[in-house]
Amino acid sequence: MNTGPHPSGGYILEELSPGMVAVKDVTITEDRIQQFAEASDDFNPVHMDEAFASKTAYRGRIAHGLLSASFGSAVVGTILPGAGAIYLSQSLAFHKPVRIGDVVRAQITVASVDPESARVVLRTEGYVNDEMIMEGEATVRVPRRRRPAKD
Repeated sequence: MNTGPHPSGGYILEELSPGMVAVKDVTITEDRIQQFAEASDDFNPVHMDEAFASKTAYRGRIAHGLLSASFGSAVVGTILPGAGAIYLSQSLAFHKPVRIGDVVRAQITVASVDPESARVVLRTEGYVNDEMIMEGEATVRVPRRRRPAKD
């Protein structure tokens, strides 16, 4: 079952449970690739130069892998768990290239919740046309319910 944004902007630790899922669809555009290259300072010609990229194994330009991965970060920071979630780690494996015009579906699933450490393990996946393009696992710290102040 897909989880939508929390009315407060973010779920607290006590509201999270394994199996919660959130998704975000983002279209890869020329502008997004250009802006990501500028933000990351990664101007690899496989991303920026069609003539160069056409001579590679990809036979044309591909988007930065971390551009697609950043959409998962958007889900974590704005939907599930949302505002207040802090990334501690992320593993990633890339399976297929992404091209201009592709719609990347970033899918985040709560795998486990550790109430002691306030850490949540998330399964991170990316799809284009229902084909997995990347997968990984993230660990995030999530705010807890505030305890009442002691008198």
